[in-house]
Amino acid sequence: MTRSMLSSLALLCLAGTSLAAPPAATPARPPAFGTAEHPFAADSPWNARPVSPVFGTAEIPTSSYFPAIGGGAFSTISFLGGKESPSQQVVGAKGKPDVWDYNQGVQRAITITHWPAGLTPASGSDGHADIAEPETGMLHSFWQLRQRGDHWSAVGYAWSRLKGRGWGDPADFYQGTRAVGIPSTAGLIRRHEIDDGLPVYRHALAMSLTFNGLSKSPAYIFPATAADIDASRNTGNIPEGALMMLPPDYDTGKIANARLRKVAETLKTYGAYVVDRNEGTPFYIYVENGSDFSLHGKGWNQDVARELQRIRAGLRQVVSAGGWLDGNGKPMKMEKPTNLLSLRGPWRGNGGDYDAIDDRLKLEAGGKARSSVLRDIGRVSWAAPRDGAQCRFSVQATGGATLALQVRSADMTQQLFDSGPLADGASATLPCPSGKARYDLIAAGGKTDATVRATLAVQD
Repeated sequence: MTRSMLSSLALLCLAGTSLAAPPAATPARPPAFGTAEHPFAADSPWNARPVSPVFGTAEIPTSSYFPAIGGGAFSTISFLGGKESPSQQVVGAKGKPDVWDYNQGVQRAITITHWPAGLTPASGSDGHADIAEPETGMLHSFWQLRQRGDHWSAVGYAWSRLKGRGWGDPADFYQGTRAVGIPSTAGLIRRHEIDDGLPVYRHALAMSLTFNGLSKSPAYIFPATAADIDASRNTGNIPEGALMMLPPDYDTGKIANARLRKVAETLKTYGAYVVDRNEGTPFYIYVENGSDFSLHGKGWNQDVARELQRIRAGLRQVVSAGGWLDGNGKPMKMEKPTNLLSLRGPWRGNGGDYDAIDDRLKLEAGGKARSSVLRDIGRVSWAAPRDGAQCRFSVQATGGATLALQVRSADMTQQLFDSGPLADGASATLPCPSGKARYDLIAAGGKTDATVRATLAVQD
């Protein structure tokens, strides 16, 4: 996954003089949740806030550069694809259809239905760019996206749902191209939010730490489903996926810079999730590129630098909470997803079409399709079944469709389970496979067009 390399750029971004505080804006009606302007559901971890959080003791250490808040080569822009936008195919870096689709675990050419005009990926080696498509409800996330002559290429791609959680789950580990498996839009301070007249950003922020802040083991915790692959280089105590907050008694009243004060208030209310690793910056909070957000301007502001260091020293990991409030201020439970199985394919056969929005397979009348994919159901550490646990395979189908699950050992020498064809509402119990296993899903349509969905969940 991504490995942000914020080095001397971090220091360059900090160089500048203080800007006068912008005139206060009249608060406008905030965008609705689950939209391109404010992605993800109201009860997403991004839009929820903890009640009575309990903090750990680990402090983010100092490093080569000052802490920073801003855009730059390793941030991104969230582009909007509308009805009038043309479609665009994205191929591999060498002109071959080998973009790695993190969701499906295959290499393929990617076609985006609505490609925004003027799309400009971030200039850093990660080449982040996200495209929100309200028409389809999707948020597309690219890694190392580049325009090469008359075509576009990328190394990695993943999608998530605008109305979804904004994080991966045990069945779909990567729903974006940040290191923790999220879109680079998630947690981003957006251009339209900076001077919206509100005292806080209405969501948790996205933050990266450097090697001496991040922990080696565990490399990530809930809600993250992945981490930078070489976590062995980490020497700190904070895992990716951690929610970092300022304590309630942190004094923001003396922060003269209005933009920094708004960030600090957000860190007291929603916090910031650790989503990536940088090189040499104690913490970096991401702002959407193309904004005029700056804490230093054209010179150096010692007061801002001093306050950033005070924030660094004050931030602590949330290890538990007395409760949670969703984005509308209603009490909610922060529950971990339990489904281990996705129908994302790839599928082979006739008459099968995967619907990513609903994670279901559409089948033509009489159609048959098969998905044979090597999956590791213990891939997400916090969702891995305990030894000896039982799993329940459940099917939801329309139009007379059926779905069967066969489980074999990774070396194909042992048949571990065969549910046989299951119709709508049927289920079967099996021992949760440990380690790697091969899952074969066999779908069959009925006499009319049909759909099928399925879950595989650990039984209590």
